[in-house]
Amino acid sequence: MLILCSGWAVALASPFVVVLDARQRAELAQLAVSRTAPAGRVARARAFLAASDGVSNAAIARSLNRHVDTVRAWRKRFAAEGTAALAERPRPLGRPRFDPEQRLKVIAAATAVPPGPDTAWSHRLLAEHLAELGISASQIGRILSGADLKPHLVRGWLTRPADPEFFDKAADVCTLYRTCPPNAIVLSIDEKTGITARSRKHPDWPGGPGQRPRREFEYVRHGTVSITAALNVHTGQVLTETIRRNDSDTFIRFLRLLDSSIPAGQDVHLVMDNGSSHTSRKTRAWLAAHRRFHVRHTPKHASWLNQVEIFFSTLTRRVLRRGQFTSRDDLAEKIDKFVLAYDQTDAKPYRWTYDGTPLKAA
Repeated sequence: MLILCSGWAVALASPFVVVLDARQRAELAQLAVSRTAPAGRVARARAFLAASDGVSNAAIARSLNRHVDTVRAWRKRFAAEGTAALAERPRPLGRPRFDPEQRLKVIAAATAVPPGPDTAWSHRLLAEHLAELGISASQIGRILSGADLKPHLVRGWLTRPADPEFFDKAADVCTLYRTCPPNAIVLSIDEKTGITARSRKHPDWPGGPGQRPRREFEYVRHGTVSITAALNVHTGQVLTETIRRNDSDTFIRFLRLLDSSIPAGQDVHLVMDNGSSHTSRKTRAWLAAHRRFHVRHTPKHASWLNQVEIFFSTLTRRVLRRGQFTSRDDLAEKIDKFVLAYDQTDAKPYRWTYDGTPLKAA
């Protein structure tokens, strides 16, 4: 501050003196030369160092290209807060551009069915629909974000009828998984249909340091392959068979294969879903005639309880997802080779740790 005294301009010292100890000075000196710290923090660090050396507010303001009132405010904050004054203070928000009634109209429209042929709202479509409000698409996006609304997303949901046997069936299946009955084998059975045999029009480019492998976008379809698989729950070994059709006759043929492969006198417990080939009259008649086969069906809409689905996931990740197959026979042969190698080296019981918490509210 300057005052006139007998024609002379005299500078008065600031009442807010900046005094630094060794630790504070070292911290500020390091921050003042930083090239990565926020510019505001760097400027304040330089101002505090200069103020501690006795430099006036006006000189500090000129060196930092800031208004002198800003430097005074920084000095006052440091005197009250110490190095905490380096932090940015929250800035006051401006007044809302749109009143609550207008925001509610946006939310009401976003939660209603779109007019015309559109089946989902976009920000642009909402802005056009609410043109009388004069709200831009970007502002609508901010309003919906503040209300945690995402009209472009949908979550799948199954409204299943209450099944009084759901938990009993699930518990029965899980009991088999945990404990194998004496002199028995537990098999989890299902089909994986429509596996596409396809190859790329051009070969892949191998990856390198900092570069992922490149894959040609276009591909050629060579037909599809379907398989039936039986997973031995307590050893992890798998038996698969390529099938042409997914019907009762095909499934019974697979059951005959199991019957001939499993030693006589050993009970066979099957876990399978409610697919038509598993519950048809022919299948039920065959099972009734072969008393050593005992069937547990997973509850309706709960095929995820079938452990062979985990093996199908393994097959997809390790063979199918990135594989290239020149024909149906090539695909079937590679699946067979993988299963044989898997049974010899990788097969072991799955550690199924899902605790079923979401089911408690079902």
